[in-house]
Amino acid sequence: MHAHVVLLVEDEALILLDVEAGLSEAGFEVVGAKNAAEALTQFDAEPAKFAGLVTDIRLGDGKSGWDIARHVRETWPSMPVVYMSGDSAFEWHAQGVPDSVMIQKPFVIAQIITALSQLLNQPPIQPGDGPSD
Repeated sequence: MHAHVVLLVEDEALILLDVEAGLSEAGFEVVGAKNAAEALTQFDAEPAKFAGLVTDIRLGDGKSGWDIARHVRETWPSMPVVYMSGDSAFEWHAQGVPDSVMIQKPFVIAQIITALSQLLNQPPIQPGDGPSD
């Protein structure tokens, strides 16, 4: 795995460029995708390359950000996931992967950087870890 390569998925070009620039300025290498199909192709080509996923939820036709995160977590169960959404945050507890972060739009890029950094700095989750009920 490369140190800090982030898969960024956003269908709105200006938001994609803004978040990509902010993450790059914060020291991350960013691989951008404008839809789920492109993101999954990038990820499946070299899964070990990526240190984290930042994804919008609604990506137009095709799969959603929820679907991308589930796919990524099938390969790498502890992959840090940050969701961005203007209207789907209420679905996070039902649809989101465990130990992920939801950032509501509009946001400032520092929120994305902070969330991603916190997730990257957590120790990997091992089977059997987690809260006991």
